[in-house]
Amino acid sequence: MEQTVLRYLKVIGSWRDVADAARTTIRMGAGTKEPTSAWKRRILLAEHSPIRKLIVSWKWGNLPYWVSVHFVRHKYGIEHFVSTQRTDRTGEDRTVKHQDAPVEHECFANAAELMFISRRRLCSQASPETRAAWKMVIDALAEKEPELASCCVPECVYRGFCPEFKSCGYVDTPAYAEAVKCYRG
Repeated sequence: MEQTVLRYLKVIGSWRDVADAARTTIRMGAGTKEPTSAWKRRILLAEHSPIRKLIVSWKWGNLPYWVSVHFVRHKYGIEHFVSTQRTDRTGEDRTVKHQDAPVEHECFANAAELMFISRRRLCSQASPETRAAWKMVIDALAEKEPELASCCVPECVYRGFCPEFKSCGYVDTPAYAEAVKCYRG
């Protein structure tokens, strides 16, 4: 099977939209100056509702079907469009396809959901293939929205401890301490 690729990632909406929505919530009119990097990080870390106005769209190619299923489980603040495996559409008997058959998987999600997905899919307990696919999204996001990407961390970094029944041990490493320090700013 061909390797999973990220076909594209684009940002829909703007930080001006987020800032204006935030101003609405405190009964202020629209602003004119662009939000600073510090303000972006602050509202993201606070997880205030206006961050949902920042939308990201992306598409994976050659994503194994079983990995696609991991992402489809996320359903709030995200939409999925996955290529069909229906026999009447593809001309191939879907009952003989393997679970690693490649699919095209396109999504759009708001900033809050991107952070939530990261908590689950960047965790070492997630499958390596799923982590790698999600890391592609976050790496591409870092080029366009570095503040948002910096808030997309595994659950243990977000919470400050590992909530899993069986920890991978990352929380006991210097790398973890550094990740928490970077996350908190």
